[in-house]
Amino acid sequence: MNRSPSQATPKVVETLIPARLERLPWGRFHVLVVVALGITWILDGLEVTLAGSVAGALKESPALRFTDASVGFAASAYLSGAVLGALFFGWLTDRLGRKKLFFATIAVYLSATALTGAAWDGASFFLFRFLTGAGIGGEYSAINSTIQELIPARYRGRLNLMINGSFWVGAALGALVAVALLNPKWFGAELGWRLAFLTGAAIGCAVFAMRMWIPESPRWLAIHGREAEGERVVAGIEQRFRDAGATLAPVPADAAIRLVSRTHTPLAEAFEALFVRFRLRTLVGLALMVSQAFFYNAIFFTYALVLTTFYGVASADVGWYILPFAVGNFMGPVVLGPLFDTIGRRVMISTTYALSGVLLLAVGFLFERGMLSAAAQTIGWMIVFFVASPAASSAYLTVSETFPIEIRALTIALFYAIGTGVGGIAAPAVFGKLIESGSRASVATGYAFAAVLMLAAAGVAARFAAPAERKPLEQVARPLSAEGPHAS
Repeated sequence: MNRSPSQATPKVVETLIPARLERLPWGRFHVLVVVALGITWILDGLEVTLAGSVAGALKESPALRFTDASVGFAASAYLSGAVLGALFFGWLTDRLGRKKLFFATIAVYLSATALTGAAWDGASFFLFRFLTGAGIGGEYSAINSTIQELIPARYRGRLNLMINGSFWVGAALGALVAVALLNPKWFGAELGWRLAFLTGAAIGCAVFAMRMWIPESPRWLAIHGREAEGERVVAGIEQRFRDAGATLAPVPADAAIRLVSRTHTPLAEAFEALFVRFRLRTLVGLALMVSQAFFYNAIFFTYALVLTTFYGVASADVGWYILPFAVGNFMGPVVLGPLFDTIGRRVMISTTYALSGVLLLAVGFLFERGMLSAAAQTIGWMIVFFVASPAASSAYLTVSETFPIEIRALTIALFYAIGTGVGGIAAPAVFGKLIESGSRASVATGYAFAAVLMLAAAGVAARFAAPAERKPLEQVARPLSAEGPHAS
């Protein structure tokens, strides 16, 4: 029996909660979950795009007086906050529950992004960007955990990729907001960038209200000694389907899973699971997260600087170039996402990572040779990221579905933190310096390094990625608290 040292007299429960959730048809409840929780990535895309799109305005601001390097540092401050926020809030999510934390993290985001619009100097701007990142980083853990635990296995892959891909809906929105608010005919540059950040706060208020209808994860409740409460949540979800006219198939008794309830999972047990029991899955997760973080953050956070420095694009027009870039990124998961559930995780992850690296090498070569216009560069990025977007989203899918439920939020946070810390935080600052040098060859060398990372990750995934397609979470990774023959 796998008893938790956190509880002296653990209670053993036998529950059908996972099986009852898995047999549900697609319905309005799932749509609500996807919209109310998945919009987190829209907010992240909005934040990142606004920060890039207003780069020119930040440099012209009399209050901030930013250089190219300062813009890159602001991006790194946001990512640093995201790393620490993910770790702190991820740890709390596994201890206190999914629902409490996805309200707490959206509140942090709302406050910080509003304050960014009121920044009075460079130091305050960096601080508020750090806190905004902390809110978004915390969202990743709480939201990914909840979505994975409420969505049936047969839809999990494609929906996870599409939800993560909705980052680019936010990116498109951010581009349009930037174009409108940075237009000198409507607002001054100083007022425009401030209003741009307040847009995120306004959307966040609506998101906060939408989440009132999302329940706590019944799977989390069952493991944490609140199985009766979990049963009531599932019964309420099932009743929604019956009220909508759905006929639910009975769940066989032998589909039950026996769990030893626990108040929390000690960190020692969590790290033993990650680095001993599931060490090959940890290797895959690290390879995927680090490579995609460097790949994306190196290119996207500094795209506006590339356009203004090498192509002479006016800062007010940058949004028009980011818009098609965002469309390509969103369409990739929409078109290719279903293949991750049919062809399978291992084939699709390794293929999209490898192809992303090859395409980046090609576009980097053309950029270095001066063979691209601003429009052609944008078309090149659309092609690259049509493939790279589902690849990057599959990294989040992998780390959130291939580890036990008791440590799911912490695992997501840890991999996000390592991936972003190693592959992401340095990338915008480094590329900011490369762009500031004015050397196409230097920037192209950075692109080549990012491509090599993606190719290496493709090799790791091809060898070790778990075949998790269409399998319930409890079959992909046996819960640490599971007991009996039905746990695996």
